[in-house]
Amino acid sequence: MKMLINVPENVVADALRGMSAAHPELTVDVENRIVVRRDAPVADKVGLVSGGGSGHEPLHGGFVGRGMLDAACPGAIFTSPVPDQMTRAAAAVDSGNGVLFIVKNYTGDVLNFDMAAELAEDEGIQVGKVLVEDDVAVTDSEFTAGRRGTGGTLFVEKIAGALADEGAPLERVEAIARQVSQSCRSFGVALAPCTTPAKGSPTFDLPAGELELGIGIHGESGRERRPMMTSGEIADFAVDAVLSDLEPDGPVLALVNGMGATPLIELYGFCAEVQRVLDERRVPVARTLVGNYVTSLDMAGASVTLCRADEEMLRLYDAPVNTPGLRWGC
Repeated sequence: MKMLINVPENVVADALRGMSAAHPELTVDVENRIVVRRDAPVADKVGLVSGGGSGHEPLHGGFVGRGMLDAACPGAIFTSPVPDQMTRAAAAVDSGNGVLFIVKNYTGDVLNFDMAAELAEDEGIQVGKVLVEDDVAVTDSEFTAGRRGTGGTLFVEKIAGALADEGAPLERVEAIARQVSQSCRSFGVALAPCTTPAKGSPTFDLPAGELELGIGIHGESGRERRPMMTSGEIADFAVDAVLSDLEPDGPVLALVNGMGATPLIELYGFCAEVQRVLDERRVPVARTLVGNYVTSLDMAGASVTLCRADEEMLRLYDAPVNTPGLRWGC
């Protein structure tokens, strides 16, 4: 497998050096693996910190900036960052108004963010924490107890980030983040597996002519394997899986997300099918976002995330954002 890298053990460090060169508005600590807004800490503002294994770019480092995260902690490929990273990040962004940890529901992330919260509080930093667990494909996996955190993380970071930028206190920012997390459901599909730099070969076997329904963002196996389906058939399956759990009674935010190797022409075609299914189910769509936002290295496939959205959530979603991976209104 050909890869555009130097050596596998330096992939994350090399990527962080490139991010530093491309985005002077960020402070990138390559040695300690922390990405921070250059203007942090922002006075009278709650700091938002997230993180997780690398390989899901632009999540999370690409969402650091005005209107979203104040800092991100990238771990090794598909591996949780360590508590020291998270504690350093919290200290770097705390203005005295507290810090909110946004955590995807994977065992390593949960344990390490819990430990980091204790360490930060020992240093006098007030910490809140919100868990994202939006994947409806499986209840438990080898990586987590309960549902996996996937595409809904973007909506949590965007909406909570906008409220934090308005100067809301930690309790309100934590409450809106929890509301968004509880309002999101996701379902992912793999057409081809991903390849990690260290292994240099596919992470699982997916024969030609088959697809995996309900995968996680680390290439975990999903709900079932089937012969290849059309875009419309996949949309029917994925959206029905989400709606049967979410049961929206009003407008939704929709994310049609690529897993890393799916071109935009296919994602937009898939988006059209997702919209068709939602129209047939009479679910109004308030906003739609299409692109590669929560990826799995070079995996071919897509995921659908829907989020029940009230007027306040829509207002905050529309608020200006200026990050490497998401930008509007600036």
